[in-house]
Amino acid sequence: MSGPLQDAALTAAERGWHVFPLRPGTKRPALHGERACTGTGPCEQGHRKWEQRATTDPDRIRAAWSRGPFNVGVATGPSGLLVVDLDTPEHKGSSDAPDGAATFGALCERAGHAVPDTYRVRTASGGTHLYFTTPLHVRMANTQGTVADSVDTRAWGGYVVAAGSTTPAGAYEATCGPVVAALPSWLQSVLQSAPKRPQGPSVAVTGQSRRYMDVALADECRKVASAQVGKREATLFQAARALGRFVAWGDLPRHVVEEALQAGGEAAGLSASECRSTLRSALDWSVAHNQRRRAMA
Repeated sequence: MSGPLQDAALTAAERGWHVFPLRPGTKRPALHGERACTGTGPCEQGHRKWEQRATTDPDRIRAAWSRGPFNVGVATGPSGLLVVDLDTPEHKGSSDAPDGAATFGALCERAGHAVPDTYRVRTASGGTHLYFTTPLHVRMANTQGTVADSVDTRAWGGYVVAAGSTTPAGAYEATCGPVVAALPSWLQSVLQSAPKRPQGPSVAVTGQSRRYMDVALADECRKVASAQVGKREATLFQAARALGRFVAWGDLPRHVVEEALQAGGEAAGLSASECRSTLRSALDWSVAHNQRRRAMA
């Protein structure tokens, strides 16, 4: 069962892309989290996250994928990649949402350039991943909707699901030749000048408050991921409302909460579009109703 997925991981590694296993049929890393770390093996010198453990070593890849039909994650930063993620309205959970390909095309047109020709992958939800190599010694960051509507990017701190992986929504498929173009200088300038999302808590949040939020985020994600059929969407909605106050207060970036709960919801069996629709509604409500900071329990 793991043969084709192992081949996909090895193929990516041959291109110099650092890969790691995702849970079968999902987009969620299969590696243990910090709270469950035993401090042994690869983590003997301290917990190593998926970005640190991603590898191009074929022996490590064969050993990992021999244990099961894991999907393939590509750690974009260590791989020297920046991937532009173009969402579809369905992926956003609303027919009124912007189409990522259309907005990215308009961005290219405004910059006076054609849409770059490069290796691309059709995602399970019908979106598109455009792969680019980044310049040496340039450390690009993730962006989410800051460049254009429904246009996100993955670089350091991010990952994408590789071609050959499958989810209940469908397969990830390469839709063009193997050549990965260099990141155009004009697009690099646009990305680096994009407004930055807050990367940490507000100055008012320190010590015990910081730990409280970390525990709250982990607990809510665990509840969502383990929710039973019939209660999954309600559990996701309640978790987003609970965590939305931290977003409203500037203590947690919204995209951190969205991505964590999205992964939990999909792990529980909800579709990507169901998760996005529920998260958008619950977080919008919570942010609107928590503008004033309250004392934490």
